[in-house]
Amino acid sequence: MDMLQVFHMNKGQGEASYAKNCTVQKKILSLTKSFVEEAIEGYFDNDFPETMTIADLGCSSGPTALAAVSEIIDMVIERCRNMDRHSSPKIMVYLNDLPGNDFNGVFELLSNFQNKFKKEKGDDFEPCFIAGLPGSFYGRLLPNNTLHFVHSSSSLHWLSRVPQLKDKNTPSISTYKISITKNLIGV
Repeated sequence: MDMLQVFHMNKGQGEASYAKNCTVQKKILSLTKSFVEEAIEGYFDNDFPETMTIADLGCSSGPTALAAVSEIIDMVIERCRNMDRHSSPKIMVYLNDLPGNDFNGVFELLSNFQNKFKKEKGDDFEPCFIAGLPGSFYGRLLPNNTLHFVHSSSSLHWLSRVPQLKDKNTPSISTYKISITKNLIGV
């Protein structure tokens, strides 16, 4: 059985769908925003590309699919304003997830996503190009030196082994119940 084809979040808008069950992922994005912002600021201290290439590994689908890249693009535009740059770089975004991800659902969101940025940012918004990149991030997804910024907010559950923890009492350890079926199990 090819695991890349089997594992994916539930598609659509049903009760068990990812779209209806992604509140933890939204919270993770909120809690890590300052770290992402610091990384963006640090990047522009050293470089200012004409085109910035971003990847979101494990983008999933539903309401959070474009949330991370939306925040990252906002941060890039804001950083450029703070640096008195006349424009932000053109942005190329790769949305990565396993092949079974509902990329069609994600692509349906793109028109509103682009229009929102054009309306909010006006002349400060350079073109943003977005592509789906199905595959596992365990293997090579793109050629060397392709990406400027890589984001992955909640994909630790796909690691092949549990990482060594220095602090076993860290709030990073989940005490929530998880489910790959309708029956809850403790972790």
